[in-house]
Amino acid sequence: MSRIVMIGATGHVGGYLVPRLTEAGHEVIAVSRGLRQPYRQHPAWKEVHRVAVDRDEGDAAGTFAGRIADLRPDVVIDMLCFTPDSAEQLITALRGRVDLLLSCGTIWVHGAGTEVPTREEDARNPFGDYGIRKARIEELLLAESRTPGGLQSSVLHPGHITGPGWAMVNAAGNFDLDVWHRLAMGQPVEIPNFGLETVHHVHADDVAQAFQLALERPRVAAGNGYHVVSDRALTLRGIATAAAAWFGQEAQLRFLPFEEFRSGTSPGNAEASYDHISRSPSMSIGKAQRELGYSPRHTSLEAIAEGLRWLISDGRLDTGGRELRTSAA
Repeated sequence: MSRIVMIGATGHVGGYLVPRLTEAGHEVIAVSRGLRQPYRQHPAWKEVHRVAVDRDEGDAAGTFAGRIADLRPDVVIDMLCFTPDSAEQLITALRGRVDLLLSCGTIWVHGAGTEVPTREEDARNPFGDYGIRKARIEELLLAESRTPGGLQSSVLHPGHITGPGWAMVNAAGNFDLDVWHRLAMGQPVEIPNFGLETVHHVHADDVAQAFQLALERPRVAAGNGYHVVSDRALTLRGIATAAAAWFGQEAQLRFLPFEEFRSGTSPGNAEASYDHISRSPSMSIGKAQRELGYSPRHTSLEAIAEGLRWLISDGRLDTGGRELRTSAA
């Protein structure tokens, strides 16, 4: 079994991945900025060694990557690499010292697609700092993997990570909980354009599944990037219609040109909606299925329903006492 150092272990995916790894017999060292509690409690955390390191400070000082290498891992799982400089520091420190680096990317490396579902090898046109940086990080890691003696790396690209513990992308393409409230209450909801743009959710445990599969197939995974999403994307209209029905309602939707939609919501909500619908991802998982054996256990709607149940039980979402009833939950 492997000694695994996981950077960003207490985040959304780590709450599922850390228990998966410990139950498989791996030794896990969980690295995070502080010793906060993970999103998802599990008895497996009692077997995990916790290390508190601030990556931003360490990267600025040039010490973070060395700290990771000094933990003597066989495998490093990096959930929190956001700049090419940070990636280069980690490559230099780990080269020749670890067997595999698994890095968390994003489907935003593609930008707006042309043919859908989008495949990993399709032409890319990333835009926005986040997508551009993540695309550059992937280029660095995969080029390193192709270099003789280079650090073997794989990049997994999740979609909109969804599940219990946080708000997920809603039918307006943002994170405003009032959208879910209004759907549950049968009240009008404003949707940008015609509601035909897509978003592609994925349950956090399915992301964890993909990382575990890549870890178990290092010779296949190394040098490759993979989409990690549910089996199918959803339109905004589709999310709204399904969610309203879960509460016994018919969705009352008002479709607005985006600029009119923007003027009726907060700048933050408008920016989030634009970020999502301007990309309208619909990604293929064929490569991950063929090469890793990836098989998402949750559809997009199932992941959303599970997230909604948690929001309701945690008191974050008011449904007027209406229960969420769906076989998808």
